Amino acid sequence: MFKKILIANRGEIACRVIKTCQKMGIKTVAVYSDVDQNSLHVAMADESVHIGGAASSESYLVIDNIVNACKQTKADAVHPGYGFLSENEAFAHALVVAGITFIGPKAEAIVGMGDKIQSKKIAEQAGVNVIPGYTEVLADSKQAVKVANEIGYPIMLKASAGGGGKGMRVVRDDKECIHGFERTQNESLSSFGDNRIFAEKYITEPHHVEIQILADQFGKTLYIGERECSIQRRHQKIIEEAPSPFIDSYTRQTMGQQAVTLATAVHYESAGTVEFIVDAEQKFYFLEMNTRLQVEHPVTEMVSGLDLVEQMILIAAGEPLQLNQSDIETNGSAIEARIYAEDPYRDFMPSTGRLQRFRIPDNLDSVRIDTGIEEGSEVSIFYDPMIAKLIAHGDNRDRAIENMLAALDQFYISGVSHNLNFLCSIFQNDRFKMGDTTTNFIQEQYPDGFQREQLNDRQQLVAVSILACIHQNNIERLQFHPENVSRHSPWSVSFNHTSIDLTVRKFPENYEVYIGSQVFIVDLLRSPNDPIIKATVNGHPHFFQLENLHPGYRLSYRGRVLEALVTRKRTAELNQLMPEKIAPDMSKYLLSPMPGLLIKICVKESQTVKAGEELAIVEAMKMENSLRAINNAKIKSILVEEGDNLTVDQAILEFED
Repeated sequence: MFKKILIANRGEIACRVIKTCQKMGIKTVAVYSDVDQNSLHVAMADESVHIGGAASSESYLVIDNIVNACKQTKADAVHPGYGFLSENEAFAHALVVAGITFIGPKAEAIVGMGDKIQSKKIAEQAGVNVIPGYTEVLADSKQAVKVANEIGYPIMLKASAGGGGKGMRVVRDDKECIHGFERTQNESLSSFGDNRIFAEKYITEPHHVEIQILADQFGKTLYIGERECSIQRRHQKIIEEAPSPFIDSYTRQTMGQQAVTLATAVHYESAGTVEFIVDAEQKFYFLEMNTRLQVEHPVTEMVSGLDLVEQMILIAAGEPLQLNQSDIETNGSAIEARIYAEDPYRDFMPSTGRLQRFRIPDNLDSVRIDTGIEEGSEVSIFYDPMIAKLIAHGDNRDRAIENMLAALDQFYISGVSHNLNFLCSIFQNDRFKMGDTTTNFIQEQYPDGFQREQLNDRQQLVAVSILACIHQNNIERLQFHPENVSRHSPWSVSFNHTSIDLTVRKFPENYEVYIGSQVFIVDLLRSPNDPIIKATVNGHPHFFQLENLHPGYRLSYRGRVLEALVTRKRTAELNQLMPEKIAPDMSKYLLSPMPGLLIKICVKESQTVKAGEELAIVEAMKMENSLRAINNAKIKSILVEEGDNLTVDQAILEFED
């Protein structure tokens, strides 16, 4: 067995691998870039080595730096995690040459499966179902249009070296095809250093279902069930679950057998994932094979009881699999939610900054949290904006969803924007709860983007009761003689131009809140400055997230937000007379919707543009974002230069009045 493993990665996956190594008694080495010196994975490892600058191209993607770190620390083996060099055959080969074990498949399998064009050909030869398409490299956008018309729209343009949702575009006509080809090429070159693009038929109403496999060095290959990964935004997975609520046992078995057939065809070793697209009739087609550990591997671990990282290490060390296919059983249902630093109210633009508060749920049965950050950590523009993965298990799918919501209620983040409320919305969506989760789910359920959701009438009454009790409790804490504070206090809770009048009576063990003819008995459990409020209301437990807005409060429950003032009734009446502050008109400026790098200015001063015309391209988290004119306009001035690093809402150009 290995004595020391270097993890050629960062963030949550580096921390995840370190935990298994610690369990196995193996020492670990972390590598870090300039901005990651104080990261959690560095603190967790036994040793750490600096490998370069902040940009991944200067550090985590530099093979020589990582090989030298192995030699410096005398590491026996390298676990690549996912992303970065995890599917880079040159890296795997360089480690072999240096006498260091790569915890993953042989370079030949990485080459065969890592190239989407080649992998599709291998799958077809092995008898695996494949999507109709054009499996040669497209020379230019003109050829892309020709091929698209031969296949028939809609088609998917895909980077041959792509992965992680990058380098993919669905196009539905010639104009979209020309533009999409250029964007896909640029993204692929930026992310993978490879601009080869191919095309395939886009399957409508698709489900994204993938099979987890394990293969040892002695020819044994097993499939460990499947994962449903259809809840995606811009081809990036957000929610994954095991087992799939969509496919039946026959489809599950047939897909598993084809995954094993494909892995065997390339003499695969280690953990890997074969991804399929499944249509409405449960016909399935090979999509790609990921020759690494998947981000969503924890859901498979929770239903199977296996530690996939441990299995990868054992296989790489030459151990045979101790399991047979008949030994593989799944227990219950597991769901994973990816928590991102992004603003769902602004088209999910990435957010950067320092996590001022980071509170994760604890002491929750059936819940697991994988993260690589802690309170005070920095979310930078250089890497993926994922903050954490929240995984919930249940005896059945409904129970897993309920456990997930309970955990999300107790997850608190401040300092950066996040998608917690959006995740809560999905888990309460009727279509999701029924298991109807195609890859079109988000665009169909949120056609106008995600809007702030309101509490229903009952939740609203519970929320204002909680706020009134909290407010009265705060006032008592600020009094020199709290015993003189009235135990029978009238309050008015004002929000959205309305007010609810109520009375709070305090007793030694709880509060009674009277709203009209209704009575709410509130048992409030909280510590000063704790953003998580636990309260029992009429015997039912709830968790709320509280922010003090000075004045007023923001209370969140199940992703729904109430911003309110708690005042005396006369104060509430006077507040209704106050003039409303009007935000400045910024409509004559093009503002950057995200922090990022300004790749290109597409217009000139004094130029007249039409609605829909491209104005600028901003790159954030390796994704190119095209900013377009909303209306016909004339460019008055350009306020920034190409190559500038932009902040959120920074003005890029100004239009004529």
